[in-house]
Amino acid sequence: MHKTAYLTQIYFPAPLKFNDCTTVFRGGGVSNCCEGDVLFLLDSSGSISSYEFTRTLSFLSELLQPFSLGPNQVRVGLLQVGTKPHLEFGFETHSTQQGLQEALQRTKQIQGDTNTEAALSLAQEQVLREGGPGGARAGLPRVLVWLTDGIQPGAVEGPMAELRQEGVAVLVVSTGHGNYQVLRKVVTPPADNHLYFVDIDDINIIAQDLRDAIIEIIRAERLQVRDVTTHSALLQWRPVLSSGTGYYDIRFGPVPSAGGGGPGAGPGTIISGGQWRKLTRPGDSSSAELNNLKPGTTYKATLKPESNLDYLKPLSVSFTTQSAVPNPPEVLSPAVVAVSESGLNSVKISWGPLQPDLVQRYQIEYGALPSGKVRVTTIGRDRNSTVLTQLQPDTQYLVTVSAFHTSGQERAMSVRACTQEELPALADLQLTTVGSDSVRVQWKGRENGLQGYWVTWEGDRGPSGHSSSLYLPPGSLSTVLTHLPDSARVCVLPVYRTARGEGLCCTARFHSDAQSRGDRFHSPA
Repeated sequence: MHKTAYLTQIYFPAPLKFNDCTTVFRGGGVSNCCEGDVLFLLDSSGSISSYEFTRTLSFLSELLQPFSLGPNQVRVGLLQVGTKPHLEFGFETHSTQQGLQEALQRTKQIQGDTNTEAALSLAQEQVLREGGPGGARAGLPRVLVWLTDGIQPGAVEGPMAELRQEGVAVLVVSTGHGNYQVLRKVVTPPADNHLYFVDIDDINIIAQDLRDAIIEIIRAERLQVRDVTTHSALLQWRPVLSSGTGYYDIRFGPVPSAGGGGPGAGPGTIISGGQWRKLTRPGDSSSAELNNLKPGTTYKATLKPESNLDYLKPLSVSFTTQSAVPNPPEVLSPAVVAVSESGLNSVKISWGPLQPDLVQRYQIEYGALPSGKVRVTTIGRDRNSTVLTQLQPDTQYLVTVSAFHTSGQERAMSVRACTQEELPALADLQLTTVGSDSVRVQWKGRENGLQGYWVTWEGDRGPSGHSSSLYLPPGSLSTVLTHLPDSARVCVLPVYRTARGEGLCCTARFHSDAQSRGDRFHSPA
């Protein structure tokens, strides 16, 4: 039975629900449901019996089994509470259910004191920190689910409040019946949905309710508005249907201003009288363009997935089109950034428009991709170009030009710039006659970045003149050419990733009294 301590009511688990973020199949899986990071804070101290610990892990296995895991889905972490916190696995560890379930089976109790404060500190500073190494993903929902026996929870109110202020949703499952007031304070409201008191033997009966509560928090923002202009907007959503399971019904129309719209019209009400419009999109769609809108007008759009399998809750969003501006504001520099010249160790960066009366200075930041050291240089307001030097050859750099305007505004634009690849010339070329019409070709080259060699030769120009070529791998330093005409011109060129390097050529001469000899040529091709 699902019990709540200190209250006279007894709560039973809610019936199975289908909401706008779940697609439930016969096997019970939740597919394409949510996108967020969920960290379970598990009391693994000595106050938890081995039986309770095993039952809790079994509960987590059942709770998480239906979720789709992965980079664009749900990610799960497990942090154990003991004398010292122990991160059993982080968000990036498991992207499949099999890996997660096996990890839960391998999890061992660490015992020790119930040092929940230290575990919360680790969670806040590393695991749940947005964008940090191995931390939570920026811009996505973060959830902390604390599983505890409720005995001596420690000074957790302050750390939990800081997590909530940082946007982390806090849920609590207590298998004991103490410290109700403390636990009620730490959860994210409403407590009725996010605080669970249950006997350890009955813990599995809250799995559906807790799963629904997590889904409600981390469900993907399926209906979003992009590219809003004066007369159009783009609706985007995360698909919950397929081409064979239904379609999307879209309704949109202007929202009346305060006091308008007639009797009974309230905020978010679409004006009647034919001003709302309807679109349909197939089940495998994820966007729809709304056209012929009015400038400076607030609209409401509703997306209703129509499925022949399940009921899916409609989603709504409001947005305001851009106002028609007769005279657009002046374009601020930089409006364009370009790479005008590129060398082995330098690139020239140009930007515009040049606005010396509006700009105080320009700041150029540049560093090698993906993670090179960033260098900064400052340019006067009367210049719109600079040459960046001491760069590495054949390297891609991210260059950002920032303008500091006299009005206090700042504007920045970035561009990728590539230095040229170093193309070492052929060091030496030697021909040795080995017959009346054959020569051995030998050369010296540099292997750094080398892709291979092109060997070409041609005979006397005229009606019978001809040319041939041969491509050799980078480890080759010689070859024998046969059936050459007298005075054949032989060239060897090194080939690099982006271009051919400078080669060498020499002429093979055959005479009746020819002797094998080695002639060295150092002239460029």
